[in-house]
Formats: sequence, structure tokens, C-alpha cells
Amino acid sequence: MVDGLHLALLGVAAAAGGAVNALAGGGTLITFPALLAAGIPPLTANVTNTVALCPGYLGAALAQRADLVTQRGWMRRTLPAALLGGFAGGSLLLMTGERIFDALVPYLILFAAGLVAVQEPLRAWLLRRADAAGGPAGGTTPLAGAEAASARWAVPAVGATAVYSGYFGAGASVIILAGLGLTLGGPLPRINALKQTLALASNVAAALLFVFTGPVAWRPVLVMAVATFAGGTLGGRLAGRMSPVWLRRVVVVIGVVAGFAYLAR
Repeated sequence: MVDGLHLALLGVAAAAGGAVNALAGGGTLITFPALLAAGIPPLTANVTNTVALCPGYLGAALAQRADLVTQRGWMRRTLPAALLGGFAGGSLLLMTGERIFDALVPYLILFAAGLVAVQEPLRAWLLRRADAAGGPAGGTTPLAGAEAASARWAVPAVGATAVYSGYFGAGASVIILAGLGLTLGGPLPRINALKQTLALASNVAAALLFVFTGPVAWRPVLVMAVATFAGGTLGGRLAGRMSPVWLRRVVVVIGVVAGFAYLAR
């Protein structure tokens, strides 16, 4: 049973995690260690975290919906892959078992911290790539030649990333962003908005599985769901207006410290 103090701290962590997911990615590196610190077993903490973060992804996606106007075609193509991948990743997590997942936790956290650490160079490269292309791609107009051949990889790339998102999820948005940038191209705000929607889809697919079959800690979920929606909505509105570099650095430090602390344990 999680006491009132821990619930309050989980609410703060969830609000921060929701905002970080919208602004920089890697919010799970805040919320998952907070759940562990509250005394919740790792697999239950991961399942609970996935369910609790869904409103945050929804808030971020709604806040950036204006950038999705020209992405409807790609949403129709990639959303099924995100949903199926998230469900597959969640199923794989439930089959893993508590003992094996417990052993994987520090490596998953450190891997996710590494993903967040490379996100800024990735974003800079995507911006240069979009500028070199001379305009948007992946919108409502057809792609041609090499661009169309590259775009065919978007669906399997999203599906593969969604498996990881359903299994653990921390840093998954970085992989989605990279995959979309490599396969679709286009202005970064549009790619980021599509990324938010796909992250929401994969997370919701896994969360629905967990709600009916997973070990969910419901008291933390209820508190965190409200807080993460508020944080995600705020972060989504601030996206593009502030530099998330410092925020990413803080998240990376938190992830590295948490990963090595859990490894030392």
C-alpha cells in the first residue's frame, strides 16, 4: 500500500514526467524510479507507469494537433503499426516475469538515458536534413523517387519501435523521431507532432492490455494520470517555444544515477 506522502510525490513526478515527455522525451526516467522508490515492485511499477502516462501523451498530442493537419495520410498508415507494436511489447513484458525484468531494469534505464542523450544531435541533424530537402515531405502530397522508397520503411520502423515502447517505453519517442525523420522527412514540428500521436497509440495499446491482465497499482495510477495530463498539456503548449536542452541533460543525469544505483543494489 502506497502512503499519502508517496502518492503526493508520485503526483509531482508524474506532472514533471508528462511535461518532459512533451518537451524533451524521457519522462519515464522520472516516473519509473519514483514508483520504485515508493516500494512498488519493478514489473508492477512499469505496468503502472505505462497506464498512468497515457493521459500525458494525450495532452501533448492534443496540444500539437495543429501540426497534424498535413500528416493525416501518414497517421492512417502508421497508427495500426503503433497499436500492434505496443500490444506486442506489452504482451512480451507480461511473459517476461518479475525476476527477469528486475534483472533488466538497470540496463533498460541506462539504455533509455543514452537515447535521451543523443536526442539533441538527432534533432539538429533532422533540421539540417529538412533544410537541405528544401521543404516538407511526408505531408498530403505524394512522394517520389528515393523519398517514396525511403517512406515505405516508415510503417515497419514505427512497428518495431512500438514494441519497445510497449515493453518499457523510456526513450521510445527518440527512436520514433529518428525513424520518422529518416523515412518521411519534413519540418521538425510536424514530425514531432506525428511522433506524439504514435507514442500515444503504442502506449495506449499496451495500457489497455495491462488494465485487464497486468498487475496495476491503481491508487498511484489515479493520482499520476491527472498529474501527467496536466504536465503533458502544458509541455505540449510550450513545445517549440523553449529549448529543451537543459531539461534533457537533467533527465539524462537522473537516468544514469537511477540506473547505476539500481545496478549497485
